[in-house]
Amino acid sequence: MTMRMMGMALGNNVALIVVAGCSSVIQGMGPKNSYGYPALNIAFAAGPAAASGMWRAFKQRNKDVTVVVWAGDGGTADIGFASLSGAAERNENFIYVCVDNEAYMNSGGQRSGSTPHGAVTPTTPEGKKENKKELLFLMLDHHVPYAATASVGYPHDLMDKLRRAKTIEGFRYLQVLTPDPYGWLFDPSRTAEVGKLAVQTCYWPLLEVVNGRVQVSNESLHCLRKETRRPLRDFLSVQGRYKRLNDQDYKELESYVDYTWDRILKLMRT
Repeated sequence: MTMRMMGMALGNNVALIVVAGCSSVIQGMGPKNSYGYPALNIAFAAGPAAASGMWRAFKQRNKDVTVVVWAGDGGTADIGFASLSGAAERNENFIYVCVDNEAYMNSGGQRSGSTPHGAVTPTTPEGKKENKKELLFLMLDHHVPYAATASVGYPHDLMDKLRRAKTIEGFRYLQVLTPDPYGWLFDPSRTAEVGKLAVQTCYWPLLEVVNGRVQVSNESLHCLRKETRRPLRDFLSVQGRYKRLNDQDYKELESYVDYTWDRILKLMRT
């Protein structure tokens, strides 16, 4: 779903670097494939390094090509974070898309640094004890010119942000919540609905930061006040991965949501 939206937003003049993950296994023969883009498959930790060289190669040949790194949360939050951080610090000129399904879904759904507190996975059968790694805030600490979040539940918001990112020079980071029916344990027909619930219950903020200026997307404006937020249980209750959630875990998740929005409000005031 996210790949189709990216194609509609960015057009044809794109070169794709696919970090090892779910998206590596659905392609055909090069140089074209089922994505419709020239694509380079690469190891977990090497995507940003390859993109750093690729955009320079296009520039030397006077070719206006948008280079995009396409990676899951495991390749972003964990195995690939060192090269991601290095590319962000150097302000390399490409778009990095983190397709965040909150676990290592291609290898069985094991927990990642992006898995939320309380979620059951094969490696956290009693529910994960730690909160989700705050990748957006980590990217902001690198002072990148553009960073944003999106959800497959709101395709126009996602495509608008991709189009905006394309117009900006330097390192651009976009983290897209992509609910996984088999890892999150819900019916696949409800994928877009679950993506919307994540936003409506304020678990997943929609925002973008352009040169340090924070703008909360319209779909998330109700989250700026705690009393107007939709109950978090509406999002959690449709997923089997929270089957072991107890009251204490629920309070921990609520506190995480409150903390996230408190931090966003502070950024908006600076």
